[in-house]
Amino acid sequence: MQKPVNDYTVNIPHLPGVYIMRDSAANIIYIGKAKDLKNRISSYFHSDTDSKAFSIISAMKTINYILCASEREAFLVERQLIKKIQPYFNAMWKDDKTYPYIKLTVAEDFPRLVMTRKVIKDGALYFGPYPQLTYIKKLILWLNKIFKIRPCKINFSEKELPKLDKVKSCLYYHTGLCFGPCMGKISSADYKNNLKEVETFFNGKLKKLADTWQKEMLELSNKQEYEKAKEIRDRLFAIQSISQRVAIREISIEDINQYVSKTDALQELRQVLKLHKLPAVMECFDISNTSGTNPVASMVQFVNGKPNKSGYRKFKIKTVHQINDFAMIKEAVFRRYSGIIRRNEQFPDLIVIDGGKIQLAYAQSALDEIGIYIPMISLAKQEEEVFMVGKPKSLMLPRNSLGLRLLQAIRDEAHRFAITFHKQLRAKAFIK
Repeated sequence: MQKPVNDYTVNIPHLPGVYIMRDSAANIIYIGKAKDLKNRISSYFHSDTDSKAFSIISAMKTINYILCASEREAFLVERQLIKKIQPYFNAMWKDDKTYPYIKLTVAEDFPRLVMTRKVIKDGALYFGPYPQLTYIKKLILWLNKIFKIRPCKINFSEKELPKLDKVKSCLYYHTGLCFGPCMGKISSADYKNNLKEVETFFNGKLKKLADTWQKEMLELSNKQEYEKAKEIRDRLFAIQSISQRVAIREISIEDINQYVSKTDALQELRQVLKLHKLPAVMECFDISNTSGTNPVASMVQFVNGKPNKSGYRKFKIKTVHQINDFAMIKEAVFRRYSGIIRRNEQFPDLIVIDGGKIQLAYAQSALDEIGIYIPMISLAKQEEEVFMVGKPKSLMLPRNSLGLRLLQAIRDEAHRFAITFHKQLRAKAFIK
């Protein structure tokens, strides 16, 4: 008997990722990707009886999923897994859809930027793949305009230019959007030298450019020049699509099991802590000091069950002048989340405090003073008790619990990070 749709999708988040469907013998029969896992998997249970989706769920007994940082990362992980495992239904129904690349035709005397879905050995440079098709088309148009790349499809070389009467009225040249290579207005060497900036654009750091556009967009919006602001907004979307960071490496069956374990751990924490959403982003605090000297606090961030070191933060304690770890925790929590409000950044899904009931109470008082609510717990080292705000009794998770292992991992990482920072400050003080 097929399970109801809610049995399968109740704990699946609205996040990008890869889903893995298995049969009753735990064999992987289908792998797919999704921008929104919950919506995509739910759609299988509303499919027609003669459809591909219905055939899959008729054979499927369990669903695992791997959370990814972006739609593009999900696409690349899916491709690797399908290539390695070759599940039955993926092989039976090959999906010919591929995401587009941007191609720079460097083999031509006067190269162009074009969009393509095939990568071949033709001497061209390929950038991608990119999931956002609409914005990639706009990006090519914009790059042509900024770098004066010829947008025409005319085939010619530096030695064999097209007849002048066919190109002399070219609007791109006369409006300053093209150097006019078809009329001999620029050499191939100079034209290609200009295109080095395009390669830099695709391979370089784009944050400075994005910050400049963001400022321009706000200025135009304040002047009520909404059409121009919308044009810059589309540029920003294109930049975001291109700059999605993806870690590409070989994926093994062990990796799949590890990824699935992390998502299972997050699901378990959501259930036992009665959270409204999956704790995909977790932040953990710890304190380190030696007899009250050089007191510091650390905050580490885990995303989808893995350390996100760009989200780590250090705090030199400023307002507590005696040995009081509780007050130090309160200061660190207050500074972190009042700062998030000022910068209009995203709150985590769960805060973890290294300590017991008192540390948790001080940390919660910081959130109360700020006037915000974020789910928060503490983890006490000795018995690995989990304390929750408003609950008089602690929660004891089984020692082999995946959720407990994840809490221990983030707690231990916060402790390591705090001690490392504290030792650095002590070394500097000793040298002085």
